[in-house]
Amino acid sequence: MLCFPNCKINLGLYITERRADGYHNLATVFYPVMLRESLEVVPAPLTTLHTTGLQPGGNSEDNLVLKAYRLLQKHYPEQVTPVDIYLHKVIPMGAGLGGGSADGAFMLTLLNDYYSLGLTVDALAAYALQLGSDCPFFIYNKPRLATGRGELMQDIAIDLSGYSLQLVCPKLHVSTRDAFSYIQPRPAPFDLSGLGTLPLPEWKEKISNDFEISVFARYPVLAQIKQQLYNHGAVYAAMTGTGSAIYGLLP
Repeated sequence: MLCFPNCKINLGLYITERRADGYHNLATVFYPVMLRESLEVVPAPLTTLHTTGLQPGGNSEDNLVLKAYRLLQKHYPEQVTPVDIYLHKVIPMGAGLGGGSADGAFMLTLLNDYYSLGLTVDALAAYALQLGSDCPFFIYNKPRLATGRGELMQDIAIDLSGYSLQLVCPKLHVSTRDAFSYIQPRPAPFDLSGLGTLPLPEWKEKISNDFEISVFARYPVLAQIKQQLYNHGAVYAAMTGTGSAIYGLLP
């Protein structure tokens, strides 16, 4: 069985306060983008992850695809039998595109179908939250306003199909941990729940990504890419997540 995990961009991203548990409260809009990887499972004597394309590095047991498999295997030991897992990665790591989170969430949905577990979308989202704060987004995979540490989500009506989305992914890996260490929480300057009614030409003056200040200071090429997108006619351009990918929306 085969599926195609896609990535996301952030439309606005505000870090509003540091929490007592060490996490941060934020406000953002997640928007799905159809840059996709491929993920397949087939029967096997033992469960093994095989990766091609971009190599994520590190211990394969830390890969969210395997963590998703182990999570469902723990709760459904009779149904979840061994499989070979084939993951072909094309979404750059450390780019703020959520590729790893997408892989984990899509794996949950894939296994739910493969083993006929009968889990609802909300149940899958609850499992996804155990993998990471932004993983539930990829269960729903439609524009969502996210608050809390990113796990509190609600639908928001935003349609960018009338624009060309240009995505620039330089060969830079921005550490999420480092990006958060430099952030200075502040009240959100714009209520993103109103983004769906804000004309897109006004986005440039109204919404922003709080991480751009510190990340651009360390990687000036990212600021240059953003300006290049504006120079080429972008109505709005921004860094997604903690970087390093920059996107532009053009007519």
